[in-house]
Amino acid sequence: MDAPRTVAAGRTASPTTARLINDRLALQLLQSEGALTAGQLKTLTGLSRPTVADLVERLQEAGLIAVVGESGAQRRGPNARLYGIVADRAHLVGLDLRTHSVTVAVADLLGEVRAERTVPIGRDDTPDTAVAAALAGLDKALAAAGAPHPHTIAVGAPGLVDPATGRLGGTDWIPSWHVALVGELRARRAVPVLLENEVNLAAIAEQRDGAARDHDTFVLLWLGHGTGAAVVLDGTLRRGASGGTGEIGFLPVPGTAALPSASGCDGGFHSLAGSAAICALAAQHGLPAEAVAGPAAADAPSPDTDTDAPPAEAVVRAAVAAGDAGAAFLDALAARIALGVAAVCAVLDPGCVVLGGEIGSGGGEELAGRVAGHLARLSPLRTDVRAGALGGRAVLRGAVLAARDAAQNELFPPGGPGVSSRP
Repeated sequence: MDAPRTVAAGRTASPTTARLINDRLALQLLQSEGALTAGQLKTLTGLSRPTVADLVERLQEAGLIAVVGESGAQRRGPNARLYGIVADRAHLVGLDLRTHSVTVAVADLLGEVRAERTVPIGRDDTPDTAVAAALAGLDKALAAAGAPHPHTIAVGAPGLVDPATGRLGGTDWIPSWHVALVGELRARRAVPVLLENEVNLAAIAEQRDGAARDHDTFVLLWLGHGTGAAVVLDGTLRRGASGGTGEIGFLPVPGTAALPSASGCDGGFHSLAGSAAICALAAQHGLPAEAVAGPAAADAPSPDTDTDAPPAEAVVRAAVAAGDAGAAFLDALAARIALGVAAVCAVLDPGCVVLGGEIGSGGGEELAGRVAGHLARLSPLRTDVRAGALGGRAVLRGAVLAARDAAQNELFPPGGPGVSSRP
């Protein structure tokens, strides 16, 4: 039998806690490595054969793992059985709220998306109409995924999310239907509803699946309709006392006509790097999307299907595609972006900055390289500047990952007394 696991200095885990820790370890391996035999679990966990046999039996009885095949055509019998997580044990919902749309993704316990719907919200729709449309889209996505009862819902939204209350607030410019929808989700379904700032979710996605996979300290600079930032330090997402960490649109920077105020970010970094500012900059360089790459390129749909995709994305993509014809515009834009990045680096020294959102993705390595060049002249701190890998879809992916983490923390207890799971 395995020796009790040490859980803290001077303390050893009780048998119950040790079992929970072992179960969690096995489940994490099955998630990261895929299906494994009992022998492979023994090797990877370092546990004894009897202990692995016990945990496999427990997890099967709990409906968390099942035999999914055999290892090797020449092998048969119990030792060849491959065990995998039962993905349908729980279904998860991620929502990405934009000003004029909501996108819903329904995923299984492994985070694989089973269904997705984008619902446009009319500019003149009342909050009640918008909420009804969003809920109808959610119901259709659940039905398409065969998931009538989601385990956990995670919502990404612009604005400040109070870390103490989990409520959206602190900003006057967020659509009122966002708040109403979150309230309706919490009232309508007896499941956890997690609310997180959209850029924070994008950072989670870029760290797990995207450009920051090799960094536990980095800053994601969101470049879309507006600007924002997410800060991850030593693997931990930092939200701030009021949820306002990363409100970089309010950052005072050179080159603006005024200063930002408590009621609006006009005059701050947003005035240099928001979608409207980028389009104006392109016009100054005589480079609207049509002029740079032709109407076909300008009108082409974004790879991130989104009714709220900023028009600046098409301009930036067209400028990159135009080569020398778009170089002066891209360099001017990079110089603007570098001002915000330099300020972040002076305070946090993250070592890595990811340019996220539709514009960060549209500019790609061409824009990121130019930002890095300007940053090197502004800051003595060595900073790797990268293009985001997930673009505007990072928010939705981050919501699914956040829901998955919450569900697995409940279904796969991390250990300790008093841990319980909902049926």
